[in-house]
Amino acid sequence: MAKQRRTTSTSRKRDPKKGPPGSGRRKPCLFCKDKIEYVDYKDVSTLRRFTSERGKIRSRRITGLCRRHQSQLAGAVKRARELALVPYAAEPANEGVGRGRRDRDRDRDRD
Repeated sequence: MAKQRRTTSTSRKRDPKKGPPGSGRRKPCLFCKDKIEYVDYKDVSTLRRFTSERGKIRSRRITGLCRRHQSQLAGAVKRARELALVPYAAEPANEGVGRGRRDRDRDRDRD
């Protein structure tokens, strides 16, 4: 005889107000909403909106762009970086902050 499965679940019940995981509504693509066909590499203010403070291109999950426009955005950011419209990386916040122990020991030896 084959074993029968239990009909009652031993796992915790999910909150009915929350719904299943990942059921959140996707953000609409900004470029599709505004009927923009092509992402312009010269529009620096828009490109900065989709990059982090450190200069990294944000992912689709965060930006809410469709696959087509996310790909165009990545190409536009890379082209704008090449033309020095957008920096490759952010400026360092402070020169003295984050120096390692090795550098401090060298400074002591100079004194």
